[in-house]
Amino acid sequence: MSTIIHKYGGTSIGSIEKIKSVAKKIILEKEKGNDVVVVVSAMGKTTNKLVDLAKEISSNPDKREFDVLLSTGEQISISLLAIAIKSLGYDAISFTGYQVGIKTKGIHTKSEIDDIDTDRIKENLEQGKIVIIAGFQGINEDGDITTLGRGGSDTTAVSLAASLGCKCVIYTDVEGIYPVDPKFYPNAKKLDYISYKEMIEMARLGAGVMETTSVETGYRKNVLIYVTSSSKDTKGTYITENKNTINYKPITGIAIDDNTSILTIKNILSKSNDTSTILEILSNNNLEIKMINEVASDDEYSNLSFIVSKGDLGCVDKAMEEIKLKINCVEVCKDLDVSTISVVSKDINYNVINKIFNILKKDNIEFKQVFTSELSISFIVDNKYKQRFIELLGSEFNL
Repeated sequence: MSTIIHKYGGTSIGSIEKIKSVAKKIILEKEKGNDVVVVVSAMGKTTNKLVDLAKEISSNPDKREFDVLLSTGEQISISLLAIAIKSLGYDAISFTGYQVGIKTKGIHTKSEIDDIDTDRIKENLEQGKIVIIAGFQGINEDGDITTLGRGGSDTTAVSLAASLGCKCVIYTDVEGIYPVDPKFYPNAKKLDYISYKEMIEMARLGAGVMETTSVETGYRKNVLIYVTSSSKDTKGTYITENKNTINYKPITGIAIDDNTSILTIKNILSKSNDTSTILEILSNNNLEIKMINEVASDDEYSNLSFIVSKGDLGCVDKAMEEIKLKINCVEVCKDLDVSTISVVSKDINYNVINKIFNILKKDNIEFKQVFTSELSISFIVDNKYKQRFIELLGSEFNL
């Protein structure tokens, strides 16, 4: 008998009928003779509704209380799924993150899993029960409920698979992992395999199917991750390090990050401590900085640009005010109508770069900033160019 982690996202359990359907699928896995541990997210748009409720009271709600609020969404899901499974004659038990021993560290709303005590899970599996666990949450050393940030249920599932030494199946509303989001490029061809490192880069740069930390955990702990459809019986995508099964292509895919805004600080005195002051203010406001770019405007002044999340705009506004108060000679502005388009490749070489820049030049697509890493090249573009740029890249690289 083997143990399998099943993870279901919000759309998979977005209604009572879908919860009943998921319950039947889980029972089929149990009937194969496997022990089944299920990780679930909040139903449908529940988390968004909870966020909106908090924002009606405060534009920047207290982080500890925000975590307490957001964690209730998963609690609804696990209890309803357990009820559905029991109604079909099978034994199941639900646990919140803190009940099952998921211990976290770090700041509220963006915590990390530090350790998992699997004794209670194993005890219930030995009793023949299907174990259902709330994703996205845990408990810190102070005994407070914490949440894991965007895609935290994926991280919960992969971390549990690592702790239990088993396979992890991620059920989503798509049939697997595509090199480009089919919403933007319908001709995209689903991948059968993708390496951990390439998937980490895609996730880090905005590809929404998997969350970065979850894939990093799979890579470190050698967890086989399989991403497949929750509603269709079709072949999905393996995230693995078995390079013999991964067909070589010059471009792995395109990651699209709509959750992008640019914070720019202009006229910073080059020979001053102003840059250190700015970075300290951003750090104190717990801003997640995706990218940093510094450009000298002349010998005396420079400009700093930070790519930040639109979800952090409350913190951004607060930081901007602090920067202007402490360094009154600078100009601070933000640009929200932009997206990050990233080309991910095993080998960002001159041939690839030349093709991309030829596309930009030929179709008069302007970019505000460009960033590179070992596995990617990213362009910040106005949203008016986004769709055309994606289509041209997909066609050029046969994605």
